[in-house]
Amino acid sequence: MYEPIRTKSVHTVADSTHAGLPRRTREEELDIRLAGHLTALLTVTDELRALTPSASLDAAAQQLAAHAARLSGGRAPLRAEPSALRADAAHVASLHARARTLAGNALAVATSRGDEAVTALMTARVEAHAGAEGVLV
Repeated sequence: MYEPIRTKSVHTVADSTHAGLPRRTREEELDIRLAGHLTALLTVTDELRALTPSASLDAAAQQLAAHAARLSGGRAPLRAEPSALRADAAHVASLHARARTLAGNALAVATSRGDEAVTALMTARVEAHAGAEGVLV
């Protein structure tokens, strides 16, 4: 009738192959994701600072770098040089739109993580970039 199964189950094999791999907790994964979002937002903020210098962008860049370093175990985030130095209104508006999207993504992760300091910073950045873009949130 039925022949007994002589090989190991695929579930057993899968468990044994992953046993030696390091696992991260949910909190560690959220820290990594949030640090990535903050670093991406820092890159766009640095480009905006080069095109339209302002004290508020300088302060935001410092805060973003500090929070990204805190979430990355003290390692400072990599900072890129601005790629394009064309200061036309359309390019600046597209950078503000990108920054608003990145800040919104970071806001969602910070809220999920329960990081009140980053949540407050991201809320302020979303509002600042929406205001600079001329969009109502």
